[in-house]
Order: sequence, then C-alpha cells, then structure tokens
Amino acid sequence: MQIDILTLFPDSVLHMLRESIIGRAQNKGVIVIRAHQIRDFTQNKQKQVDDYPYGGGHGLIMQADPLYRCWEHVTAIHGAGRTVYLSPQGRLFCQAEARRLLAYEHLILVCGHYEGIDERFIEECVDEEISIGDYVITGGELAACVVADAVCRMVPGVLREEAGFTGESHWAGLLEYPQYSRPEVWHDRAVPEVLLSGHHANVAKWRHEQALERTQRKRPDLLGLQKPPKPGILN
Repeated sequence: MQIDILTLFPDSVLHMLRESIIGRAQNKGVIVIRAHQIRDFTQNKQKQVDDYPYGGGHGLIMQADPLYRCWEHVTAIHGAGRTVYLSPQGRLFCQAEARRLLAYEHLILVCGHYEGIDERFIEECVDEEISIGDYVITGGELAACVVADAVCRMVPGVLREEAGFTGESHWAGLLEYPQYSRPEVWHDRAVPEVLLSGHHANVAKWRHEQALERTQRKRPDLLGLQKPPKPGILN
C-alpha cells in the first residue's frame, strides 16, 4: 500500500503517521506514506498557492495549478493512484469505506485549506471526495491522517494478527465488547468471572452478547433499530 498526501503542512502529517503501529509498519516496508508540499510546485517567488474567489466571498481559494503540478509530479514518479479529496461535501467515511479503499494499491489524498480548492482541479484530477464527519475543520490534514490510519492498519503485516481489526467495533456491524486487563480487582470493580474461566466457548458467547447489548444501547442505528439523530440534535 502506497499513500501520497498533497498538503501545505507535510511535517505535521508525517509526524502523526510516523508514530506507533503505522510508523513501525513503514519502517518494515509494509506500507509507504509520503507527504508532498504543494508550495514547492508554484511558479511564483512568493510560493503563493491561494487567491481570492471569482464572484466575491470570504476567504481565499487554493489555486488549481499548484495542486495539479504537485499531483502530476506524484503520478509521474509513483504511478497513477485513486485520488481522494478530503472534503466536508464528500461521502461519509466509515469502516466499510476504509475496507473499500484498501482494495487500491495506491491512494493520493488531497488536503484542502482556506475556503476550499478550485473546482477545476476536482473535475480534472479527483476520483472521489470523502468526509470524516458532518462538520468543518481548518484543513484536510487531520482527515487525511484518519483515512490513512484506518486503511493502513488493515494492510496484511501491519498488525500481528488479522483478528486485531476484525474483532473491533464496526467491522461486523457491532461495537466491540468490553475489555479488561490486570489487576483482577480495581476500585472494588472485578473482572467478569467468565473471562477468568478459561472456557473459550463461554468467553466467545459472552463477548458476542456484550457486543450486541452495547450496540443496542449506544448505537442502535447500526442494527437498524432506529435512525441516527439528525446533525446538531442530541438525544
């Protein structure tokens, strides 16, 4: 799996993705993540990448040409890839979307900034838009890290065992069961006896029941029991 990230802040992206499991996977060569500074592909001394929008309006728009030159550089050197623009207007990202993106050997993630990017770049180069939630953040860097992490941790060899992600929340439409570690009793709260029994079938049964109960209580919409709340409205 190769991921190229087009951004105005490559250092911040790489610092995040060089840590922990994803960082170790890169060190082993299981995955490759690169970040590219869009400003390096401008054609002016000021390395300007933004300008005022036609028609007026607030803020600045990222220009199409620096984005295109950066994208062209990446595809020329590292090959064509699935180009994804991180946008609040995109398809909502979830575990199923992460599994879908895993099928692509090469992803190119485009991070917008300011008030957005020139629509002409989207029309010419972007294959799809993805949103990590129904809210707006300052730039696409955090979203790119979320997508890269969620996809890369499923690449064979990143985690020690496949069960490291197939047993987690959202993989099979359920939230994960409760987890416990040492000590056996903490603040007068004891680990459930079934987990101490050594009876694997009983443990598996308990975990499934707990996952189902937790999903019904916390996220009934995953089971089709009710629709999720509308944005901005709390239960």
